[in-house]
Amino acid sequence: MIRFTTPEDTDAILALAEATGLFEADQIEELAQMLDQYFNRGITSPDIWLTDEDSKPVGVAYVAPERMTHGTWNLYLIAIHPDHQKQGRGAALLRSVEQMLTERGERVLLVETSGTDDFEYVRQFYRKSGYEEEARIRDFYVDGVDKVIFRKPLVGVA
Repeated sequence: MIRFTTPEDTDAILALAEATGLFEADQIEELAQMLDQYFNRGITSPDIWLTDEDSKPVGVAYVAPERMTHGTWNLYLIAIHPDHQKQGRGAALLRSVEQMLTERGERVLLVETSGTDDFEYVRQFYRKSGYEEEARIRDFYVDGVDKVIFRKPLVGVA
């Protein structure tokens, strides 16, 4: 079941992010701070956090609008707990994000990922989901590690 994330999901989301092995300790802490700010800053945020639940949270997605644009959004995070990967959950979560944004009249969804060999499966996931590589910024993260940006128009996704 895919639903909006609640404050009660925070610990499970942090645990699943850690279980993926894709996040450093400082990134887990930053994720905790992002969730805390989202739930506790007292102002309405356009950002969207979605959770895939199977008796407990097993997946999460986070999208936010790109500032100073009209209808351009960034998918900053999508993660599925390793015990629940390869079941179509990531694709379903991504489709839910796309559909929600399309229904709101948004235009474009951007995704960034690493250009390293061990992230090829991630880039392939986006290609299979209809995203096209839009840009590559060489040596973005550190020397030898590119930032790869994928783009998908949202018209007609819903």
